[in-house]
Amino acid sequence: MQIGELPIPSVVKEFYDRRGFAELYPPQEDAIWAGLLDGVNLLAAVPTASGKTLIAELAMLSHVLDGGKALYIVPLRALASEKYQRFKEFSEIGISVGVSTGDLDSRDEWLADRDIIVATSEKVDSLLRNRASWISELTVVVADEVHLIDSASRGPTLEVVLALLQRIGDIQIIALSATIGNPREVAEWLGARPITGTWRPVELREGVAIGSAVKYQDGEGHKVERIAGGDETVNLVAETLREGGQSLVFDSTRRNAEASAKRISKAIKNLLDDETLSALREVASRIMETSETDTTRTLARCVAGGAAFHHAGLGSGQRSIIEDAYREGTLKVISSTPTLAAGLNLPARRVIIRGYKRYDPNYGALPIPVLEYKQMAGRAGRPGLDPYGEAITITRSPEEAEWVSENYLNGKPERVWSKLASEPALRSHLLSLIATGFAERLDELYEFMRRTFYAHQQDLWSMRTNLELTLEFLADAGMIKMAGENLYPTELGLLTSQLYLDPLSAKIIKDELEEEDEMKMTDLGILQLISRTPDMPRLYMRRSDYRLVEEFIKEHQHKLLPPKDEHEWYLAEVKTASLLYEWINEVPENEICTKYKIGEGDIRRLSETAEWITHAGGRIARTIRPQKAEAFHELTERITHGAQRELIPLIQLREIGRVRARKLYNAGYRTPTDARRANHEELARIIGPKIAEKIMKQLHEERPGS
Repeated sequence: MQIGELPIPSVVKEFYDRRGFAELYPPQEDAIWAGLLDGVNLLAAVPTASGKTLIAELAMLSHVLDGGKALYIVPLRALASEKYQRFKEFSEIGISVGVSTGDLDSRDEWLADRDIIVATSEKVDSLLRNRASWISELTVVVADEVHLIDSASRGPTLEVVLALLQRIGDIQIIALSATIGNPREVAEWLGARPITGTWRPVELREGVAIGSAVKYQDGEGHKVERIAGGDETVNLVAETLREGGQSLVFDSTRRNAEASAKRISKAIKNLLDDETLSALREVASRIMETSETDTTRTLARCVAGGAAFHHAGLGSGQRSIIEDAYREGTLKVISSTPTLAAGLNLPARRVIIRGYKRYDPNYGALPIPVLEYKQMAGRAGRPGLDPYGEAITITRSPEEAEWVSENYLNGKPERVWSKLASEPALRSHLLSLIATGFAERLDELYEFMRRTFYAHQQDLWSMRTNLELTLEFLADAGMIKMAGENLYPTELGLLTSQLYLDPLSAKIIKDELEEEDEMKMTDLGILQLISRTPDMPRLYMRRSDYRLVEEFIKEHQHKLLPPKDEHEWYLAEVKTASLLYEWINEVPENEICTKYKIGEGDIRRLSETAEWITHAGGRIARTIRPQKAEAFHELTERITHGAQRELIPLIQLREIGRVRARKLYNAGYRTPTDARRANHEELARIIGPKIAEKIMKQLHEERPGS
């Protein structure tokens, strides 16, 4: 079927024609016949690169050009940014796009003017809680990576969001997944028609490697040429490179991913031409400009040789540079943890899976689910660039190779299961349902729960005890009131829901604020308090940490709160608070990374979470102990920038972070007004000529206050 034959506006046909899209892939054609353009709910469970995004686009465009509004839900911020960049191209045909992933207590009413909105499931949940007015205008919703309903952390939110959106109005639901073991069950829950199949635009060959021998799923095999000093992974990458392809290497840990990138970079550098090496040096130079950590220097050295590592410990700017260089073909190899397989559009000629086990603190190293393997293997094969794609798993023995073939190559993805019955999910979402007025009575609450995927899979009575215990917790915490069958949110309950806090986090903050003894309102005391909440991920205690943390407690005992949990949990919360304390007191990032054995991306995520909880703590304090609110609000700004109080005015300037602000402050320029009186030469000497020029222009054009 040709796109030109579809009953869609001519501007859409011309848009795709300009981009070389003429004929539909089989799954796309199946979606058309199933009622995609007729408002029918669909679940497209088809392989990576088989055209799921176009299915979503055709539905969204047909709605928007008919006066409707579209929402595209993704699991990750990085994926939201990628889809936003793609959908911005629709501006050619007069369609506006917005992206929202930030503040979790904002309505983002500016999105009312956008035709297509891209957002994470958490942000959509927040918008529903804060009653964004434009939600009622939605006519089509796309749920990307819908199999993540099975995720303990993200699944309940996606499940509740989809159930709520279906209740709001006549909304077409388009659910997308490459790996789902029970598509018909999920489709039935969504009232959708399933589109399934194994068709791919590029053939995928899956195999196992033992030493230099590769054996494919179809029984064929070949020997990989060895290069001097190369292990199996290096040899496979070099072979792909000589054939003009790119490789993705998946490793089980960050350390292993970095080690692989170092080995590969060293081995393949001599296989690259001068033009490529020159372009790689430019990419490496850009990476060096992002920060001054040891990891950044190591990454830049790897990139200069043609390979990079990619994991959550890197800064977002570094990850973006790597991804762009790889898409452009300059970077030949990325060695990554499995997070890269979760939706980002980075296909390769060959995917090499070095580690298929993950460490579980309770059970040790365990094989990954088939679903996760299929996510990684599905990255192999770039439509229009590769004649085929290969996914090769490294094994150490014939027995292991046979096990991998049986369980992964020939395995089927697991069924996805609702995780809504977990205690944290229930207390958060039940409060939200009551606070937003979706459930004003017990029977309405149970009626909504009957619409969930959990109830679709299991008898709701099995959850009834948990529901009752959760309602009891919310009432005891002062967040709801129960009068017979009626349910009422309290002021604290409304605030907690709008702030997107776990009710247990809000209770912990509230209880500390209400204690008769004056809470230690030191910066460190507040940081420890937010590190005690379930919303704040606590740092793991390594064997080498115990002495350091005990010494920190001894040194700062007068500023710390007394223990409330088991000693191990207490040490973890203090360790987390101590990292944040060093961050706001301008300890260099490299020192923090080295001391706590984390990456700068981890610092950013921890500080962003801490900023959000501290802001929420300030809002709660304003209603309980107003005199304590200011300490929270001031600390929130310091966490945002990782700086001491005196630098906050300077950091308001664009391009001025905590390092440059400190340099200016120490040179006598303590406010924007001070900096405005300087000349270009003075500023250039302190912060460099390029940044000085931007600051001078900003200061004299915008004239920010002092």
